Amino acid sequence: MPISVVMADILDQNEVDALLASVEGAEPSFADPAVAPPSPAAASRPAASAERYDFKRPERVSKDQIRALFSIHEVFARNFGATLSGFLRTLVDVRVVGVEQLTYNEFIQSLPNPTCFMVLEAPPLEGQMCMELSPLIVYPIIDRLLGGIGTASFVPQRPLSSIEWRLIDRIVQRALEHLSEVWRNLVAAEFGVVQTESNPQLVHIVAPTEVVVFVTLEIKLGNTSDTMSLAIPFNTIESVLSHLSTQSWFYKPKQATDLQTQRVTRNLIKGSLNLVAYLGQSPIRLSELRNLRPGDVIGLDKAANAELVLQIAGRNKFAGSIGQVRGHRALQISREAQHDETL
Repeated sequence: MPISVVMADILDQNEVDALLASVEGAEPSFADPAVAPPSPAAASRPAASAERYDFKRPERVSKDQIRALFSIHEVFARNFGATLSGFLRTLVDVRVVGVEQLTYNEFIQSLPNPTCFMVLEAPPLEGQMCMELSPLIVYPIIDRLLGGIGTASFVPQRPLSSIEWRLIDRIVQRALEHLSEVWRNLVAAEFGVVQTESNPQLVHIVAPTEVVVFVTLEIKLGNTSDTMSLAIPFNTIESVLSHLSTQSWFYKPKQATDLQTQRVTRNLIKGSLNLVAYLGQSPIRLSELRNLRPGDVIGLDKAANAELVLQIAGRNKFAGSIGQVRGHRALQISREAQHDETL
């Protein structure tokens, strides 16, 4: 009965030398034509680069969606900065520092303790969000609200008192109004505070490994500046992510409400304007001007019954006839003046 024997491959001496040389870091010998050096064309090709992927921190939001979120919150920062400047009666600059995605545990670990920490809801979006204001900017704002110059030289390492929370709540409510405004192009969400906390470690709105979109803004008040943070869990915005793209998203300012229109109109009515009615013009020499005395008469280029042009802020507005009412010089308006009408 024939017996087949399978012989294992045996390395020759050249192959053994090449293996030993590679282990020792030396240049291997290519005496054997079967073990040939790489061709020049192959050596000139760049080596394929590999990127690390952390399965504990998956990239669930695309870069295009991150850029769209950056644009949305840039509009929020601009509007919020303008509102803060008017509310605090000083120049306040708010800008977006960055938008990134990280785990909820990493977000919590990056916050100071104590701090100004709030849990938000934005129906109809599911779940909750987080907003944090650094104490380094909170206390200068409080100082400004209480009549100071907005430079808190000492920042106490303690939770905010109930009075300080009430003061900061006025700032937070204005921030949430602007957040609701800029998010309205994606979803009709109304942001609101459901919980306040000084120790962020005590708040668990999602699992520690859940991905959140971390928006960092810088608030600059005078020579003081620090951050305002917003953490949006992925499951909260998952339903609207399909609408987030830099090509399709753009900001649409909302129309003014009737209350806002009435408020602006009421404030404008209280304003004052300077009215100037021009009787006419007349060229005169400098020598004649120097010799003018009380009682002298200057001839104008208009008849006594001609209409006079009434200017407001240097622009022609109305035309009318001059007269007298209750002992005061007056102008009776008869029509609107042309913008290029001769004075």
